[in-house]
Amino acid sequence: MKRIKAFAKKETVLSAAIVLALVSMVLVKPDKEYLAYMDYRTMGLLFCLMTVMAGFNRLGVFRAAGGKLLGRVSRAGCVAAVLVYLCFFFSMIITNDVALITFVPFGITVLKMAGMEAMVVPVVLLQTIGANLGSMMTPVGNPQNLYLYSRAGIPALDFVGLMMPYTLASFALLGIGLIIVGRLFRGLKRGEECREGKTCPGEKLPLGPLFTYTALFGLSICCVAHMLPWQLLLILVLAAVWMGDRSLLLAVDYSLLATFGAFFIFIGNMGRVPAFCRMLEDILNGREILTAVAASQVLSNVPAALLLSGFTDRWECLIVGTNLGGLGTLIASMASLISYKYIARLYPMYRGRYLAWFTAVNLAFLAVLLWIAL
Repeated sequence: MKRIKAFAKKETVLSAAIVLALVSMVLVKPDKEYLAYMDYRTMGLLFCLMTVMAGFNRLGVFRAAGGKLLGRVSRAGCVAAVLVYLCFFFSMIITNDVALITFVPFGITVLKMAGMEAMVVPVVLLQTIGANLGSMMTPVGNPQNLYLYSRAGIPALDFVGLMMPYTLASFALLGIGLIIVGRLFRGLKRGEECREGKTCPGEKLPLGPLFTYTALFGLSICCVAHMLPWQLLLILVLAAVWMGDRSLLLAVDYSLLATFGAFFIFIGNMGRVPAFCRMLEDILNGREILTAVAASQVLSNVPAALLLSGFTDRWECLIVGTNLGGLGTLIASMASLISYKYIARLYPMYRGRYLAWFTAVNLAFLAVLLWIAL
């Protein structure tokens, strides 16, 4: 029982998804139609992208790029801007959670070395918002985008065009936030110990693995664009990792894949319950964006996308709603918990302050972007 409680506490969303799947299996007995519930292409692509990103991260590619950029700035506002926009732009191609796993601890280290640790709360807060908002621009930016993009069947450029206005508005909103942070901490200057080459050790990246992961990432993009079968990509990624660094297979977020699987079972089963279908379709009708935003606040945006996708074909509204829905509560985007855990572990005295500011600033950003959407 203790192990079950510990698991449920650690994997809350997965646990909820499993419970929902089990309840739905009482209503719809398992049969051969269950096999058709799964979106194998999305899950295979997600696995491949997570594996490739883990490889890049282990090589230190993103930290090296960030270190080079940070070596050229000294003022508090500029340091904050680099750290935040690193998350914003990198999340478009490496996903929001990988961007935060990479650049939040990197940013905290840089701020400590630069004698700017006083900025840690606002900088980490804006890094988190930046990663969640930057990731909404591309189909590979976050898991729900990859799933909805596959379901919608729209061209990649159309997807980018759909999210471009919100991405540009987010860039501007982050800029306003950074101006405020810069003015609040304008007296801070970078210390001598934080010079170019010292923020990120100058280790040479191994060319062999770098070439391999770059090639695999390129093939993943081709697969996203429907230029390559996902089955072939999966075979190539597994073969390359097995021959190169098998431990990368342990770095994949299997709980996310399991969450997808459990929700696919729940959605598939509930889609065979007429009363539930009618109820959810009535709620969604003409209110897809607001419903997706509201559902994301309590479910987080990935489960919200999986759930609502079974009951509407207005994919553009669902894409916008679940991406904007990543703003708001701490669990609206599960990636936000990554940053919070770093703050809670390293700066426990700031937990309350961080959570309060996080909620307030997220709601402010959400209000502006919803105004644009509606």
